[in-house]
Amino acid sequence: MQVILLEKVVNLGNLGDIVKVKDGYARNFLIPQRKARRATKDAIAEFEVRRAELEKAAADKLAAAQAQSEKLAGLTLQITQKSGVDGRLFGSVTNQDIAAVLKQQGFDIEKVQVRLSQGPLKTVGDHPVQVALHTDVVTDITVSVLGEHA
Repeated sequence: MQVILLEKVVNLGNLGDIVKVKDGYARNFLIPQRKARRATKDAIAEFEVRRAELEKAAADKLAAAQAQSEKLAGLTLQITQKSGVDGRLFGSVTNQDIAAVLKQQGFDIEKVQVRLSQGPLKTVGDHPVQVALHTDVVTDITVSVLGEHA
């Protein structure tokens, strides 16, 4: 299926690109998420009329993400979990836990934006974590997991 992208999509294209994707991907993800429309003549003509408006909205989102990135840069979060004497946690610290702590501190972060490259954190110590605020803006923070002996 040919679709016209209404915003930048990772590994697919930029705003305004007409790309061919599998039908299911378009029907089940891109179109419901308002990231794309079917590339019909009417849709392409309507897109060209609204192009400046969509580009301005995309630029505003990028600017907001960059502003939030500056606030987050170098941030260290402290999360306390129960642990054994060897420094391993009973359970783990997940992206949902990190997003909840960030929300408590006033950042509007969803759990899908928190990227744990090594999977859930299972040991006490400092761990680097990436927060993807936008497709072009990724910020590094440090999560310091503190052990609470059971």
